[in-house]
Amino acid sequence: MTRPAVRREALFFTCYPLRTAAYVHAAFSDAKLKSRHPACPSSWDVFIVTPYRLALALPLLLALVSSAWAQAPAPQAPAAASSDQQADEPIGNVATLTGSATVTRNNAATPLQLKDDIYLNDVVGTGANSSLGITFNDATTFTLKANAQVTVDNYVYEDGGKNNSAVFDIAKGTVAFAAAALAKTGNMQINTPTASLGIRGTTGLVEVPEGGAAAPGASNIKLYPDADGSVGHIDVNDRQGRRLGALTQGASGFAIRGGPGARFAAVPLTISPQQAARDQGFVRQLHATQTVGRQIVTEQRAFRRANPQYRNPARPTQPPGARPAPTRPGAPTPTPGAPRTGAPAPAAPKPGTPTPGKPAPGAPAPAKPAPGKPAPGTPAPATPAPGKPAPLTPPTPAAPGAGPRTGAAPTPPPGEARPGGPRPRLPAPPKGKPPREKKRR
Repeated sequence: MTRPAVRREALFFTCYPLRTAAYVHAAFSDAKLKSRHPACPSSWDVFIVTPYRLALALPLLLALVSSAWAQAPAPQAPAAASSDQQADEPIGNVATLTGSATVTRNNAATPLQLKDDIYLNDVVGTGANSSLGITFNDATTFTLKANAQVTVDNYVYEDGGKNNSAVFDIAKGTVAFAAAALAKTGNMQINTPTASLGIRGTTGLVEVPEGGAAAPGASNIKLYPDADGSVGHIDVNDRQGRRLGALTQGASGFAIRGGPGARFAAVPLTISPQQAARDQGFVRQLHATQTVGRQIVTEQRAFRRANPQYRNPARPTQPPGARPAPTRPGAPTPTPGAPRTGAPAPAAPKPGTPTPGKPAPGAPAPAKPAPGKPAPGTPAPATPAPGKPAPLTPPTPAAPGAGPRTGAAPTPPPGEARPGGPRPRLPAPPKGKPPREKKRR
């Protein structure tokens, strides 16, 4: 490399910090580089060609992309499934009640009352000559006639959300439903023993005979107009997902009947004027329940927001490990190291097993040592050889604060030798001649 070239390379690295921004701009444009530093010659306006511009711009672009990638927010997790939803959050309330109705929760059946909270996995049922109306948080409403049973298998709803979903299971009885915001913004499904219904925002009526799929009668599914007169859509499938048909017209229905090969078929249902009048009265009662239920759900939601510390004593219990069980008032506090209540007691030792510190049954008792003689198994003290002093035995340190031992030799005063110990060393005589005493005349 010639000297002018070396000089140009040196000037190139010298001007690099000052011209970084200009290189990036020039790498992607035809603009010329204008130097403002005296060390950079004006001839560099045409010296840097496109390949050099790209070579300088690529590392800077990679650095910028990696920095932007590191600062980019992490992708949000998808909407939580129903299993992750808090089980102790109410999802609806009892809107109307006539006669008796129960809810099975925490493996126990409890009578329902007006405005009671409804939770996920609840099983609600009505008694004879009774009816029950339930409105959920999105205003979806169910009305159960006598001897009906509905289970809330899944319910996920968020205001303004697009991933809402719900699954309800009708085991028996006559149940009317009016779908609301959840069916319009997500997926709402109703299962019966013989069919699975996809609800697309509408009003419907389901009749399931006692005994479910084993019952001799058919399950009826009907579609009726909403309160505003609009008619929705119901997709009808069997429990394995095979499509059976769809309801799109008001006052229409299917009868789900068993066919050959344990398959079910959707047979168009002919609704008589008497049945239509009876069903329409039931539907009007459903729409009235929905109006009342919206007010109750709004009131209960406002109460929970105003009292965040309130916990419904009838709420579902948490799964094991989610929360520690509260201590009952007056229950004794367990002592550290003590066995837990109900824990198995320690096993008793077998007969003939020696207990630590005690001789085994039938073994001779150990002989007691005679006074002045060591115990059996204890090494005898070493006897000094003739003409040699006895070895010194270091004294056993006494416990802090303990008094003198009984029978111990008294401690000699300072300057005196201990009996049996080495003699104290005398001070050495002074060096030089001792001073002479003056004679008296």
